[in-house]
Amino acid sequence: MRVTVIGGSGHIGSFLVPRLVRAGHDVTNISRGTSKPYTDAPEWQQVHHVTADREAEDRGGTFGDRVAALKPDAVVDLVCFTLDSAMSLVQRLRGEVGHLLHCGSVWRYGHSLKLPIREGSDSAAAPFGEYGIQKNRIALMLKEETARGGLPTTSLHPGHIVGPGWHPIGPLGNLDPRVWQTISAGQPLRVPGSGAELMHHVHADDVAQAFEKAIARRDAATGEDFNIVATTALTVRGYADIAAAWFGHAAVLETVSWERFREDTSREYAESSWGHLYRSQCFSIDKAATVLGYAPRYEPEQAIFESIQWLVEHEQLHVARALGVPAGLSGVPTQPAA
Repeated sequence: MRVTVIGGSGHIGSFLVPRLVRAGHDVTNISRGTSKPYTDAPEWQQVHHVTADREAEDRGGTFGDRVAALKPDAVVDLVCFTLDSAMSLVQRLRGEVGHLLHCGSVWRYGHSLKLPIREGSDSAAAPFGEYGIQKNRIALMLKEETARGGLPTTSLHPGHIVGPGWHPIGPLGNLDPRVWQTISAGQPLRVPGSGAELMHHVHADDVAQAFEKAIARRDAATGEDFNIVATTALTVRGYADIAAAWFGHAAVLETVSWERFREDTSREYAESSWGHLYRSQCFSIDKAATVLGYAPRYEPEQAIFESIQWLVEHEQLHVARALGVPAGLSGVPTQPAA
């Protein structure tokens, strides 16, 4: 098949594009051309590259024409963030493309009501925040588009994406590097809330796996939406305990109020923490496993360890003690590559 990936040089695309090439597809990557993929796989030599500024071309009404001109059988859209952008692409590709796959987000859901959160159920509240609201509107629009006989679409909704080359969402639900310095030094980590709040991570390659399977099982995937996460979620306290063990000691946690937490944290990091911990989400992957054959290779701690190890080795994260590998965690997924 001819597959066009929009935003293929990013977190997911860095793993997805090589997968698609290995599967025998003719792949075109549309990106701004400002960054290299996170993985230096040999399959990139077989990829066609198109440079485009999606945001600018959306404003000019030309981006859909650019994609359609490539005459793809399937389009994977990894960088669509507004309903207007999604609708513009759908309208242009309707009747010309066999399958449009959209990358959504688990933040299409609000805070958890019942766990695990399942697609199409009452297990989560309505989304909040512009990002989550837009992602939910896009998913609903795509489902309706396909249901009424329009463009065949599928939306996949990853959790907190982890992989080598970028910082993972940490135990406090933010990207503050001081959290890792504190944990590695065995110093008290101030934790807002109860410490029982949940975060559901997923390795970028597992997300790529899900997209690859959705393309291969188009008939089953068409008109559907899927949660794409690891098999388990982490609590704040559990995450901190697991991470501290990588540095040879137990976590030292101090429970504080949100007011106190905000006093010692930047506004950006505090808002990120609140957004992640207030949602306290844990998701079911039963639908993706049954319909797509999705089988994540990484447990969340394996994916996070791989990310932290890469950052330390490349001197992008400074920690107080050497990073070790405790018994039972090798950093290597337990299942063979799908």
